Amino acid sequence: QVQVVESGGGLVQAGGSLRLSCAASGSSFSIGAMAWYRQVPRKQRELVARIGSAGSTDDVDFVKGRLTISGDNAKNTVYLQMNRLNPEETATYYCNAAIKGAEVPFYQNYWGQGTQVIVPS
Repeated sequence: QVQVVESGGGLVQAGGSLRLSCAASGSSFSIGAMAWYRQVPRKQRELVARIGSAGSTDDVDFVKGRLTISGDNAKNTVYLQMNRLNPEETATYYCNAAIKGAEVPFYQNYWGQGTQVIVPS
């Protein structure tokens, strides 16, 4: 079955950088799009950025120029490059992938378990 796994989180001082990775694995599947979300306690999960299989990207205005999504289709992997991090970026980051297989001819959403990013104030 399909699995979506994030990695790359950790503790980074303000102004530092991280690169998060999200890899999808399984048999006989294709990916339509992948996205990064983040969530902090007592708040809703929010979209950070997303990328389509053709390479088109979208991100929220407040992370423009600091958080950049990219993908490697050959590896079924997306990345989130995080530069000049602020304490406000402290959150658990989740990967979402729209995936379909031969037996299911429509896209379904798969979530990873999350990777934590901590930026002390």
